[in-house]
Amino acid sequence: MSDLLERLRGRGWRMTAQRRVVAEVLDGEHVHLTADEVHARAVAKLPEISRATVYNTLGELVSLGEVLEVATDRRAKRYDPNAHRPHQHLVCARCGAIRDVHPTGNPLSDLPDSERFGFAVSDVEVTYRGICPSCAAA
Repeated sequence: MSDLLERLRGRGWRMTAQRRVVAEVLDGEHVHLTADEVHARAVAKLPEISRATVYNTLGELVSLGEVLEVATDRRAKRYDPNAHRPHQHLVCARCGAIRDVHPTGNPLSDLPDSERFGFAVSDVEVTYRGICPSCAAA
């Protein structure tokens, strides 16, 4: 489970009702919601929250480094609260479902020096693709 709310409180982030609801919607394991999904869930908890407030809050959380913006294909960006634990993503090629995965090894060190072309490589993103069990059964 993500510890997003605790991290935000620890930063002294001003926790308005709207911000709290957005953070609560995002908090959890394997959460990868679009902005529209965040808004729909936030409205269920706080009917007066506006779409603009949700988008602005998501942008602020990304800027703070507390939420990752995930773009795995041509679909809408998704927001991942698991920003402080290194992980990769497993994406269903049919429905777009995303799961956090934690493969063993270090993908950064797997890139040989001869393939770095002089870059000082500091980060790596790996996306695994396949068909999820629900889509495979359909």
